[in-house]
Amino acid sequence: MYIGHVKDTPEKDTGFEGVTIRWLISPKVGARNFAMRYFVMKKGSEIPIHQHDWEHEIFVVKGEGYLTKDGKNWFKVVPGSYIYIPPNEPHGYKNEDSETFEFVCLIPAKKEAIPEDEWVE
Repeated sequence: MYIGHVKDTPEKDTGFEGVTIRWLISPKVGARNFAMRYFVMKKGSEIPIHQHDWEHEIFVVKGEGYLTKDGKNWFKVVPGSYIYIPPNEPHGYKNEDSETFEFVCLIPAKKEAIPEDEWVE
């Protein structure tokens, strides 16, 4: 068993201005099937439309944000919202309104999805 707290987990840069990630659960702590990440998007930040060959499961914890599949139609999500993004589906995020938009995101534990430093050494 592994127990931690989000505040004790290092906050890392994502490469997108105003967006950080915390790897809560990853292969580094023994997880073999899934990884759990915690994102914080500051007001005015955006993760551009992209896609992967793995699915995402998302749960909104704090703030309000917007998700899109095409960059034209945006869907508002609020705390308690959950989202499933199938493999290869384009998706993007933005925070226009809240001080922070925070969400948990689960992905499969695949080499191409997880940074090298989150794997068992």
